[in-house]
Amino acid sequence: MDRLPVFKALGDNTRYAIFLELARSPTPLSTADIAAALDLHPNTVRPHLERMREVGLLELDADSRGTVGRPQHRYSLAPDAPSLGLEPSRFRMLARLLASVAAAAGLSEDVVAEVGRGQGRDAAVARASTGSSVVALIEELVDLGFDPASATDGVATTIAFTRCPFSELAAAFPEVVCHLHRGIVEGMVEQLGELEELGDEHITVEHFATLMDRDPCRVDLAVR
Repeated sequence: MDRLPVFKALGDNTRYAIFLELARSPTPLSTADIAAALDLHPNTVRPHLERMREVGLLELDADSRGTVGRPQHRYSLAPDAPSLGLEPSRFRMLARLLASVAAAAGLSEDVVAEVGRGQGRDAAVARASTGSSVVALIEELVDLGFDPASATDGVATTIAFTRCPFSELAAAFPEVVCHLHRGIVEGMVEQLGELEELGDEHITVEHFATLMDRDPCRVDLAVR
């Protein structure tokens, strides 16, 4: 998702209010639903919904169940829309339960990381046109919410994660959450090395520091 149009769309007070209403709703909402909740006229809401849909914030569902005539349009947040910390509580509950199951199962760190590697490989393919493996990785970490800060000497690069979007779960289940993150980084780095679009630059993961390390939350890369 292109971040600048998204930020511009959410910079409007009415669109931001609509976004919050949809983020808090457990089900898709119609134009009339949103207008009623915000005490606005439907004709005021419609162009805002269309603008948000154009930039990828919303998904549109034509619901014709139990109705006669034209189907009613219902809106929901797109899967990759920014959460702004407003994920439905049931999602947070499910994430905690799944992390608890994985921790109780005693899965090895490498088994957990392998799950993350699949996500990382997909992310690398999506960023094949970036032009630099390190930049592609940093941009992905930005979009995931890790607010990365990098330093390099031309041979080695260290990327520190200055915040964790999963901090609550990571603190409770570092053996699961941190190694899923490690897998995402490793999978992305491995796949980036196979993409011809990124030229001759090749990076490898030398060390990934988790919450269980003395100096945590960073990845050390070798660049050649």
